[in-house]
Amino acid sequence: MSTKAKQPKPEWIKIKMTNNENYQEIKSMMRSKTLHTVCEEARCPNIYECWANRTATFMILGDICTRACRFCAVNTGMPTELDLQEPERVAEAAEQMGLNHCVITSVARDDLKDGGATIFAETIRAMRRRLPLCSVEVLIPDFMGDIESLKIVMDAKPDILNHNIETVERMSDRVRARAKYPRSMELLRNSKTLQPNIPTKSSIMLGVGEEWDEILQAMDDLRAVDCDILTLGQYLQPSPKHLNVAKYYTPEEFAILKEEGLKRGFSHVESGPLVRSSYHAHEQVKSASKSKETSTV
Repeated sequence: MSTKAKQPKPEWIKIKMTNNENYQEIKSMMRSKTLHTVCEEARCPNIYECWANRTATFMILGDICTRACRFCAVNTGMPTELDLQEPERVAEAAEQMGLNHCVITSVARDDLKDGGATIFAETIRAMRRRLPLCSVEVLIPDFMGDIESLKIVMDAKPDILNHNIETVERMSDRVRARAKYPRSMELLRNSKTLQPNIPTKSSIMLGVGEEWDEILQAMDDLRAVDCDILTLGQYLQPSPKHLNVAKYYTPEEFAILKEEGLKRGFSHVESGPLVRSSYHAHEQVKSASKSKETSTV
């Protein structure tokens, strides 16, 4: 780990705490249904805003991840069980929330033969039964490159397939545990091969030691595998044991990167200091749909 002195957070890194009725209601519902959200487990800075607006990202397959990425606050270890009733409870919660767009992610489950792909697919199907008009986005792990596991998810036909590369190629092995940059790109490519009409999405967090040109190269790499949607946000160190912040990017730099992404052909680029993969996800699916309609005219 770097011994560089910890940098103070700049003034533009501000979190608006909104502990209102919607926030408390969603928190109580998640506990009553024994569900997890990445909003809580990953200590997302937008949790108050999103929960106040009745949006949340469900985290399935438990709350213990088999990987220990140096940027992530989710608990790591060896999971002890697989909850086959979880998909139905997620759908019930989404129905109670009256969601128009639902994001489903998970911990990495390298202990499972399919990496948890079957539970992802069952959750999508449960959502379709209860909320047929709700769009469903899945943020999946790399399934260790197993295309059969990916096919299980794609056959359930999510509205958006999201897989985060997290960082540029040079930093990938240092930042991520077991995940490989080329394997992530191959997953995104294979997603389009399996289901060409399903938009794909990825995310890059900035401030872990990457160079500007490497960010642009990562954008080019994503467009080379036909990735449609890109999110860019500032890495924030979740605890002293995690990777140090190497740089805080300014809002102006994020704005420039958004333009760079749009120039490269992404249908939607969400870029800002507090942006996370699922931030404003409901707007991203609309942009992807419009882009798809335009391309078929």
